[in-house]
Amino acid sequence: MRALQTYVRVIDRVNRWIGRIVMYGIFVMMGILLWSTFSKVGSDLGFDINPSVWTLEMAQFAMVAYYVLGGPYSIQLGSNVRMDLLYGEWTDRRKAEVDAITVLFLIVYLVFLLWGGWDSLMYSFQYGGERSPTAWRPYLWPIKTIMVVGILLMLLQAVSELFKDILRLKGVAVEAGA
Repeated sequence: MRALQTYVRVIDRVNRWIGRIVMYGIFVMMGILLWSTFSKVGSDLGFDINPSVWTLEMAQFAMVAYYVLGGPYSIQLGSNVRMDLLYGEWTDRRKAEVDAITVLFLIVYLVFLLWGGWDSLMYSFQYGGERSPTAWRPYLWPIKTIMVVGILLMLLQAVSELFKDILRLKGVAVEAGA
């Protein structure tokens, strides 16, 4: 039980720290999209600003990083979507039993997702640096690396949630957001 508690404490702390930093990524996306708007409108109004070809794709990359790296923190906070039709009326023990079973499906899904993400990342490195087929042509390995790290963190957080459910079923108190 002590090993489970230590795992939960470490993984939750890491994902909380990353999540609290990544949540400010919304401002990065806003800055990119504002630059895109100003560069397009400025050139239409006669200012010497060339519209940027990189802004849309960079905003998409920022959104992927925001979503994938913030996901584990969202799970930790219980911000995920849940059907409360029955769940809200259940006892804490019943909730832990059902959560322990359903999180196993999430873990299996994340293992397959991590496997595919890893293969895609290795493909990017194997073939001389895979690039996007757009006009900007950025390398794809940086965003694929972020995706693999985010999926791994999500998997570790899902295991943490499973351990929390096991601890609750054993009668061990688990701190909220532990």
